[in-house]
Amino acid sequence: MYKSLIRPLLFKFDPEKVHYFTFDFLKSFCRIPGAIDFLKSKFLLQDKRLEREVFGLKFPNPVGLAAGFDKDAKLYKELSALGFGFIEVGTVTPKPQPGNEKKRLFRLPEDSAIINRMGFNNEGVEKMVERLRKNTDVLIGGNIGKNKVTPNENAVDDYLYSFEKLFDQVDYFVVNVSSPNTPNLRELQGKEPLKKLLNSLQQKNDQKAKPKPILLKIAPDLTDEQLLDIIEIVKGTGIAGVIATNTTISREGIHSENKNETGGLSGKPLTKRSTEVIRFLSEKSNKAFPIIGVGGIHTPEDAIEKLEAGASLVQLYTGFIYEGPALIKRINQEILKKGI
Repeated sequence: MYKSLIRPLLFKFDPEKVHYFTFDFLKSFCRIPGAIDFLKSKFLLQDKRLEREVFGLKFPNPVGLAAGFDKDAKLYKELSALGFGFIEVGTVTPKPQPGNEKKRLFRLPEDSAIINRMGFNNEGVEKMVERLRKNTDVLIGGNIGKNKVTPNENAVDDYLYSFEKLFDQVDYFVVNVSSPNTPNLRELQGKEPLKKLLNSLQQKNDQKAKPKPILLKIAPDLTDEQLLDIIEIVKGTGIAGVIATNTTISREGIHSENKNETGGLSGKPLTKRSTEVIRFLSEKSNKAFPIIGVGGIHTPEDAIEKLEAGASLVQLYTGFIYEGPALIKRINQEILKKGI
């Protein structure tokens, strides 16, 4: 029903407006008594065999929602009712910022892809903290970034600020230095600035009574040499793991008319490359740290490939938009069937 009726209707309208319309609709629908339970009965698959313990956290199932969808933690409870085992909110910055000028979100239906150049549009970490204080049962990841106006030499301060503010409200942190939509942000993926940033965060983390897992989200456009540096940095800084991968700036093999729009590309064109990065990190590190696999998961088979390549968990974003919420349950059913 979603792909035959709902998606064609939604795809007739501007993608960013549809995103906010869908948020408002789902929020309103879930205010109806029994609506949350109805969604869970239709989409949530509960089975002990799906539970995963990764970096010290117990996940009810290994399929999560990637950052970028619920940027301001406005809908995490309702989204979790669709069957996700965990929700990653953000990317959030210390101060509110509007992001890049519109139009900044583009569908590429011929390629089952999306290009975005949103630019970390969000209401700021203070607002996120207020909303997450209401959370009682959803496992939450906090994806943190720097404000656009913050120069790279001061970027550590932005990440530390959001880390401190969010510490009591999230279960794990993700350091986003790999978005292509904030000027010069990817320069922080360089070996020395990245070591400085992650060491600063981990040192602050180690001062806590109960430290939280810190993960690094990396770009799919890194070379093998750069990926080897990532392995060395993760081991050296002692952070918990890696999310592979963010969106790509590559347009190889893209056919849709919007292919020349600037921004990060996500969806099916990323399937193969993100899996290659997962496998490379897993094999070259000898499975030294957990990996969350994200990028181009549109079928249960896509998710299985990433898990078999070395991912401990997976996340959806573009596949969720193109395939609908039933994809989550289908992936979990296939995981049970395969006994993974």
